[in-house]
Parts: sequence; structure tokens; C-alpha cells
Amino acid sequence: MDVYTILSAPEIAEDLSNRLKQRRLARNLTQAGLAARSGVPLGTLRKFEHSGSISLLSFVRLLVALDEQAGLERLLESNDEAATLDELLSKPKVRKRGRLA
Repeated sequence: MDVYTILSAPEIAEDLSNRLKQRRLARNLTQAGLAARSGVPLGTLRKFEHSGSISLLSFVRLLVALDEQAGLERLLESNDEAATLDELLSKPKVRKRGRLA
């Protein structure tokens, strides 16, 4: 079972911050060193490691600085790939807008 299916959004954010901190420590980087390498302000990194709160752009910058961005490609990956041109052409058009809930 995927652990994230049973966690709340703040718990997931905390887990991500803990994972990033572990990656930073495994590379023997200080918070100041990672902040300098990524261009993310030191205060932002400290807040993220403490509370899990960060902007998406800053999070991506930290991942790139740690060479951990490869996993982002799988994030929200598309499920509508067609194997052949015939499959692509035979697919019904899908609405591109969301609905009000």
C-alpha cells in the first residue's frame, strides 16, 4: 500500500521535508551549503525542514541541487499515451476543463 494514501497533506509535506533533509545530510551538505547551491534562501530551507512548508519552485530547485529531480517525471504522469497512431486517432476527445464540484 502506498503510505501517502493514508497521510494528510501536512503529513506528506513533513515526510517530503524529512526525505530531503536525509538526502542533504547523506551528501554531507549543511543547510547553508544547499541553500547556496540551489539559490533557495537559507530561511526558506530551514522553514521547509522544520515545517514542510515551501513553494513548488523552491522545492524543485532543492531537488535539482541535490540531483534528485528524476522522480519528478513520474509525478502526475499522463495516462493517455497511445501505442499506435490508429489508437491515438480513435480516442474520443476529452474535455480539457474541470467541472465545478
